[in-house]
Amino acid sequence: MIRRLCWFSSALSVAFFLAAYILPEPVLIPAEILCGSGLLLLSRFLQGKNRPRAVLAAAGLALGLLWYSCYGFFFKAPAHAYISDEAIGYTMEVADFPTETSYGYSLTVRLQQNGKNGPKVRLYAGWEAMELSPGDVISASVRLSPSDQIHGDTVDYFDSKGIYLLGYTRGEVALLEKPALPPVRYWPQIVSKALKDVVLEVFPDDVSGYTVALLTGDKDLLPTGLYAAFKRAGISHIVAVSGLHLTFLIGVFVALFGKRNRLAAIAGILLVFFYAAVAGNSPSALRAAIMTGILFLAQLTSREEDKPTTLSAVLALLLVFCPYAARSISLQLSFAAVAGIYLVSGNLATKWMEALPKWKSRTGRLARNILSFLCNTIAVTLGALLFTSPLSAIHFNSVSLVGPLTNFLTLWAVSVSFVGSLLSACIGLCFPPAGTVMAWLTAWPSRWVIWIAQGISRWPYASISLLSGYLAGWFAVAYTIFFIWLICRKSIRPLIPVSALILTLCTALLVQAWPAATGTLTVAALDVGQGASTLLYSKGHAVLVDCGGSGLNDAGDVAADYLQSMGLSHLDALILTHYHADHANGVPELLSRVDVGLLVLPDVTEGSTLRQEILTLAGEHGCEVELLYYYDAEITFGESQLKIYVPMGDGGANEEGLSVLCTAGSYDVLITGDMNDVVERRLLKYKDLPDIELLMVGHHGSSTSTSEELLLAVKPEQAVISVGRNNSYGHPTDQTLERLGAADCDIYRTDWMGTITITVGEYP
Repeated sequence: MIRRLCWFSSALSVAFFLAAYILPEPVLIPAEILCGSGLLLLSRFLQGKNRPRAVLAAAGLALGLLWYSCYGFFFKAPAHAYISDEAIGYTMEVADFPTETSYGYSLTVRLQQNGKNGPKVRLYAGWEAMELSPGDVISASVRLSPSDQIHGDTVDYFDSKGIYLLGYTRGEVALLEKPALPPVRYWPQIVSKALKDVVLEVFPDDVSGYTVALLTGDKDLLPTGLYAAFKRAGISHIVAVSGLHLTFLIGVFVALFGKRNRLAAIAGILLVFFYAAVAGNSPSALRAAIMTGILFLAQLTSREEDKPTTLSAVLALLLVFCPYAARSISLQLSFAAVAGIYLVSGNLATKWMEALPKWKSRTGRLARNILSFLCNTIAVTLGALLFTSPLSAIHFNSVSLVGPLTNFLTLWAVSVSFVGSLLSACIGLCFPPAGTVMAWLTAWPSRWVIWIAQGISRWPYASISLLSGYLAGWFAVAYTIFFIWLICRKSIRPLIPVSALILTLCTALLVQAWPAATGTLTVAALDVGQGASTLLYSKGHAVLVDCGGSGLNDAGDVAADYLQSMGLSHLDALILTHYHADHANGVPELLSRVDVGLLVLPDVTEGSTLRQEILTLAGEHGCEVELLYYYDAEITFGESQLKIYVPMGDGGANEEGLSVLCTAGSYDVLITGDMNDVVERRLLKYKDLPDIELLMVGHHGSSTSTSEELLLAVKPEQAVISVGRNNSYGHPTDQTLERLGAADCDIYRTDWMGTITITVGEYP
C-alpha cells in the first residue's frame, strides 16, 4: 500500500518539474486534460497490479499540472497586481534581519493593507534600514517590480522562495512600531542572529565566517574565495544546512536523551524543524527536517521506513507548498544526493565492509571500526556525487574531480567542528569566556577543513569546466560507461570501467589543451556579464587584462576557473585598464585563488577607494605592483609581447585608463578599455599602432568608443564585444555595430556566445 503513495507522489513531482522546465503556461491545461483522459483509458484497459500504479501515476501528473496552474493564479498573480512604475506608500512588517548590499540593505517584508497581510517583498532600502529587526512595522514609498525579471534577465531564485515582488524604496524608511517581544513566528530568525553574533564574538577571525556558514547556512561572511574553493574541492554541501548537519545534531541529541523515549522523540522532531527554520527554511534544510522527523516517528512506532516512498513524498509535499521551488538548485541537489545515498551508498558500503578482515583483538576491532567509517564515508560521497554531478554540470557547467578525496579527508573534521561549534556557541551565549576557550579548540578542525579545501582547489584540473565540448563529451561518455558497467557488472571487473574513465578523461584534456599548447597565442574574452576580462595565453604563460563584471558568477571566479581548466594556477601579470567595478570588482576573488606575479595599474585617481583596496590586496598577496603614468611598459610572456600604453586622456576613469597592444608574430590584439573617441584619436596620434587582427571593442560597444578613425587606422579583421545580456545601457549600440560592419569586421559577442576563445597558430 505504501508503495502506491510512492507512485502518486513521484508523478506529482514530475508534473511540477515538467511545468517548471518544459511545458509553457498555455500547454498546462491541455496537458492536464490529456493526463486525465489517459487515467480513464488506463483504468479501463490495464489489469492486475499495474492498473492501480498507472492510475495513480496519471492522477499525480494531472493534479500536479493543475495545481501548478492554479498556484500561479491564486498566489503569484495577486502579488503581481501590486506592480507599478510609480513609487507608492506602503506599510510593511519586517520578516528578517537586513543584509548589507553595495548601496544599503535588503530585507524581506510583508505588505500590509487594511489590517491584512499582503504578499512578501524583497525590499532594497538605504542605510537607515540597518537597525530594523523582525516584527518591526515600517512605512516607505516603494516601487514594486516582478522578482523573476532583473535587468532584463529571467531569474528563478526569488520565485522558488515564494517571493514574487522586489521593492525599491524612494526616500527613507520610517519606523512605525517596534514590538517589545517579536512574534513567535520570528523567533528562529532571532535565534539565528544571536547564533551568528556569538560566533563572531567568541571564534577566531580566520574561522568565524566558516563557522557561521556551517551552523546556519549563511555564506555572506565566508572569506573571499573560500566558497569557490569549497565548490572546486567538491565540499560546498558542508555550508548548506542539510541532512549532514541534522545527522550531527541528532547524534548529539540521541546521545543525551536516547531515541526510544516518546517525549525525547517528540522533542527531537521539534528540534530539527526549529533548526531548519534557524537555517532559513532552505529546501535542503526542510527536506532533511521532514525526513528526520519521519525517521523519529518510524522508530517511535516500531515501523519500517520505506526510503523511496519517504523521499518522493517529502519532495511532493515541498513542491505542493511552492511549485516554483522545482527550479531551486538547492532542492534539486539535496534530493539528488539523498537518492544517490539511498540507491548506491548502502550496497556499496555493505560490500566493502564484508571484505574487511574479521580481526578479534581489541586493536583489530578498533582498526576495523576505523576502516568501516572510511568505507561508509567514501560510499556516501560516491553515491551523492553520482547523482549530483549531472546537476552541477547543467547548472554550473563544472564538475569537481577531487570531491571523493576532499570528502574523505575532511568529513571527520566537519563533524567535529559542527558539534564543537554548536556547543561553543551555546556556551558562549551563557558565559562568553568559556565559549571563547572551547571555540579556540574547535577552530583547529575547522582550519583543517579550510586548509585542505584551499590547497586541493588550487590543483590543476581539480574541477573541470564543461563549457569545453571535449570535456562535456567526456562527461557523457563517463556516465555511459557507468551505466554499461551497472547493467553488466557481474561480467565486468570494476578496474575496467575505472581505467576507461581515466583514459577518456586524459584524452579529452589533451585534445582540449592541444590548440593552446601548440599555438603562439590564445585570446579568451571571458563571459563576465556587463564587464570585461581578457585572458592572453602563450606557451605556458598567461596575462589577464581587466577582471570585472556583473555576471551571475564573480569575474574573479570566472577567470580563475578558466585558468585552472587549462592546468594553470599562476598569472604572469594582471593589468587593470582603469578603476571601475565592471573592470576590477573580481580582483579580490582572483587574488585569493591564483598567484599573480605582477599587477599593472594606471597611476591616477589616488583618492579612489577601489584603487586603495586593490593595492592593499596586492600587498597582502605578495604581488609586485607597477603604476604607470609617464612611461609605457613592455612585458614578454611565452612567445608574445605586450605594450602597455599610459593614460592618454583626463576627466574621468574611462579616459585615464591604460590600453594594451599584444603581439604574437604578425598577429596583433588591441585592448582600449573604456576610452572614448577623443582619447582614441590621441592614442593614434602619439603611438605607432600597427594594422591589427583583433580588436577588443571599447566600452562594451558604447557609441562613444570604437570610432571610425580608429577602425580606419588599425583595420581590424575581427572584433570581440564583452557585454552583458539585456544590459540597461543598450550596449552594444547600433552606431558601433554599423561602424564595425562598415569596417568589414567579423563580430563576436559574449552576450550571445559566452566565453569567446581565439587561438593563433605559428606566425613568422
